[in-house]
Amino acid sequence: MPKASKMRNGGGPASPYAKNNTKKPATANNMSNAIFKMNTDLGQHVLKNPGVASAIVEKAGLKQSDIVLEVGPGSGNLTVKILEKAKKCIAVELDPRMAAEVTKRVQGTPMAKKLDVVLGDVMKTELPYFDVCISNTPYQISSPLTFKLLATSPSPRICVLMFQREFAMRLFAKAGDKLYSRLSVNAQMWAKIDHIMKVGKNNFKPPPQVESSVIRMVPKNPRPNISYDEWDGLLRVCFVRKNKTLRANFLGTTSVISMLESNYRTWCAQNSVTLEDGPSTETNTDALMEIDNVPATTADNDEWNGFGSDNESVGGMPVAAMDLDMDDMDEDDLPAFFKEHRDHIEQQKQQHPKTQARKKRSKVNDLVREKIRIVLEDKTTLADKRARMCDEGDFLKLLWSFNQEGIHFV
Repeated sequence: MPKASKMRNGGGPASPYAKNNTKKPATANNMSNAIFKMNTDLGQHVLKNPGVASAIVEKAGLKQSDIVLEVGPGSGNLTVKILEKAKKCIAVELDPRMAAEVTKRVQGTPMAKKLDVVLGDVMKTELPYFDVCISNTPYQISSPLTFKLLATSPSPRICVLMFQREFAMRLFAKAGDKLYSRLSVNAQMWAKIDHIMKVGKNNFKPPPQVESSVIRMVPKNPRPNISYDEWDGLLRVCFVRKNKTLRANFLGTTSVISMLESNYRTWCAQNSVTLEDGPSTETNTDALMEIDNVPATTADNDEWNGFGSDNESVGGMPVAAMDLDMDDMDEDDLPAFFKEHRDHIEQQKQQHPKTQARKKRSKVNDLVREKIRIVLEDKTTLADKRARMCDEGDFLKLLWSFNQEGIHFV
């Protein structure tokens, strides 16, 4: 008689050549991925590791009375963990398919009453009150979302956010670090930022092309008593070329001088300060100045290519596009005055290609230059310091000293 086929303890066939017809049990995660394809253009990389999701929620220190804002819930792996500990979760989702998926996931459970799904773009949505923000953030909105959260009033108690690792490292970089930038100074002025953990790309489905990190951001309460626009305007000038000295950034670029001169004239008019205007009385060769003719030193690592360079962009308070390869200003982050000035110079060069654009200095221009020199050399002694080596205290000292001289950045 033929022998009966033996089965292993696990229930599979004994022969290694036998076909295994066992199927994986259907779960909410693999069913959702089978229904539709993830749109990576919208940053849809679902966090599939439940251990990482639990750790993120744990670091937020949620209370049973907390209302949590989640940006981009995806299929709801992180949402479910939030609902287990919070009073309510407001999930803002751009993709209607995902919004339906996360709603269906808790349908018929006690969690359904605690979930409020808002369909739309979080950057264009007026956010309701929330205590905590937890987000596996779509990377293309990292910067604008960060500053929108910092601008929210009243401020959230804590934000636990997943970002691309390089962006996260820029957020908490300190003076002197390679990744220290205007983003670092801006974010750390308004919040205390800590790195929580690294998250590998294999923890997502589909895996992104970059590694990720989770940061904890605690907005300062009360907020610093300074104008954000004024503060950011100063940083824009300082970090135009972060490896050049502050003297070069302020006095070596005529676009900056022109902007500050215009602002100074406005301030004088508003405060009834009389200005003596007219052509400059200086007789040296500096009376005629070449537009944006800034000498470069071989010691500097990042060469400045003008205000239109696409190396750095940092989100403003409320929004600006974030380019992760950043050491200088991005086109989207460029102040309107600089754009107009640059376009005007380019037009002049096209009309007169063999003639360098020049303009005469005025007495007010000389006065503004002298005020800048006094601030940099006499009042703060920061003229020879580079922006990448300045800390928050240095920038605050600069802003206060410039304001004392009637020079503003808005």
